Amino acid sequence: DEFISSPPRKTVRFGGTLTDILLKYEKGETTDFELLKHQLSDPDIKDAQIINWLHEFRASVAYLTKELGQLVSILLKLPWLRRSQEVVEEYLGFLGNLVSAQTVHLRPCLQMIVSQFVPSRVTIREDDVDISDSDDDDDSLPENFNTCHRALQTIARYVPSTPQFLMTILVENFPFINKSERTLECYVHNLLRVTVYLPPLRLQILELIIEKLLKLDVSAPQQDIEDAEEAANNCDSEEKSTEEGLFDMEEVEERKGDKVVSCESERMAHPLAERLDILMTILFTYIKEVCHVDGKLDINSTKDLYRDLVSVFDKLILPTHASCHVQYFMFYICSFKLALAEAFLDHLWKKLHDPNNPSVIRQTAGSYIGSFLARAKFIPVVTVKACLDLLVNWMHKYIDNQDTGANAYCDVALHGPFYSTCQAVFYTLIFRHKQLLDGNLRKGLAYLQSLNFERIVMCQLNPLKICIPSVVNLFAAITRKYQLVFCYTIIERNNRQFIPVVRSGTGGDLVQTCTNPLDSFFPFDPYILKRSKKTIDPFYQFWEDLSAEDLENLKKPLKKGTSEDEDDDFLKGETPQNDGVVGIASNSYESNIQSPVSSIGSPPDCYVPYPQ
Repeated sequence: DEFISSPPRKTVRFGGTLTDILLKYEKGETTDFELLKHQLSDPDIKDAQIINWLHEFRASVAYLTKELGQLVSILLKLPWLRRSQEVVEEYLGFLGNLVSAQTVHLRPCLQMIVSQFVPSRVTIREDDVDISDSDDDDDSLPENFNTCHRALQTIARYVPSTPQFLMTILVENFPFINKSERTLECYVHNLLRVTVYLPPLRLQILELIIEKLLKLDVSAPQQDIEDAEEAANNCDSEEKSTEEGLFDMEEVEERKGDKVVSCESERMAHPLAERLDILMTILFTYIKEVCHVDGKLDINSTKDLYRDLVSVFDKLILPTHASCHVQYFMFYICSFKLALAEAFLDHLWKKLHDPNNPSVIRQTAGSYIGSFLARAKFIPVVTVKACLDLLVNWMHKYIDNQDTGANAYCDVALHGPFYSTCQAVFYTLIFRHKQLLDGNLRKGLAYLQSLNFERIVMCQLNPLKICIPSVVNLFAAITRKYQLVFCYTIIERNNRQFIPVVRSGTGGDLVQTCTNPLDSFFPFDPYILKRSKKTIDPFYQFWEDLSAEDLENLKKPLKKGTSEDEDDDFLKGETPQNDGVVGIASNSYESNIQSPVSSIGSPPDCYVPYPQ
């Protein structure tokens, strides 16, 4: 009964053997050929039929020349991935035979495989508007991706020139940034998998991924992300207050413990930030897995990846102004070993002091040095001191050469790299002064005095006028406390002056200077993407707000003969009280401009009161 009721297997064929059909087609007889195409295009084609056809095609690849490209195109559209294992194996064998015999079909084969690197599209229409996107609930995706990578490896084994053709296709198929998070996640993950078995493509693939991440990063400024989070939190608070009247406490606790709720709490409110967060998490995971074998750091693999990442950093990150998150791939890999952090600092130093580099690149390199030294917990004090020595010595030599010549005046255009270096040193001192003085106060003070900050601050180039005010004022407070230099006279004088900037608007109006004439930023300011920040936070030095007591201490200079064990609590405590802080010449700055370092976790744009 079962046999009688079951439908017959759909294996019926028409038109003779494949070789006969192709030979007839060459002579101009197209009837059987058209029938063959129709059978292969049948959406209800069965596994047994596909296997039979593929078996014949494998034996007849010599006939599949460029003229039969249309037939090959139909074969490449066969739904082979979601079929039985027998179909998959037969298809992989067919691909290998096809590209080895007819390399003219290499590109279409690669295009077909790469097109499977993302979930299939699902057609959705709302009010006659097509909002189709990826099928994010397809459970067979991991297995399909594994099969695609097997197919690529098979083709690469038969055709050594595969990488150069593949890279172009990977670039062309990269999804737009407004595609679903799942689509972008799958594609980037599969690109990184390709680097494992095609190492020559790794640098190009990393460049491609990081270039796309940068576009996301600069399209989602930190302030926009913070505003979106604040708005979402306010909305959540309103919803919770409504829910409290609808659910008893047990139900609320149950909802909090629900897995979906916990996942939702990690979502970024800003849609581009959400995509960036997912992709940065993938990139960090990749870096960790490449550099570690069985949980231990593999030095050679780490060095090779470091070189590739530095190359991408130079090409894409360094010339990009004010990216917030992508550059952290360098921060993360440098956390694996001190030698990598020191190599990165040396690399930045060479960029900074090389006069052949464009001024903007040199300035950005200075910003990276200062931010890296200040924020990286894994950099010990001895390395910080070595870098300060290098930077300060260069600054003194620069002053020797410039302070008495025709260019001995305050000008960002002329001395941009010098001001950037000054700001890097000041910023580093703000974050690290406590460690520099820790253990042996007298010895620490002798070291800081040897840097001769007084000469730098008092020189004709006037760095205090150019550096960001929040950095200048905190630097002034610290150096006064330890009697290294008294900056306030210069700050007062600078506040009475303006740097005129001609705006190219109607009438060429003169406007007062902004608080950031260097247009500088701190590349390793706090990382705010919720998922991926878990990777960074253990290695990150956060800013600790000043308490009113700390501010009071900063007003008191260190007394002569202070014991070596005396502590400086400058970087401890809570947010300063409003009554303990006054602005310095607030009318001399544009009050609507916020300092780049005034974001969460950074030194606030507040001013320590003048000593009376």
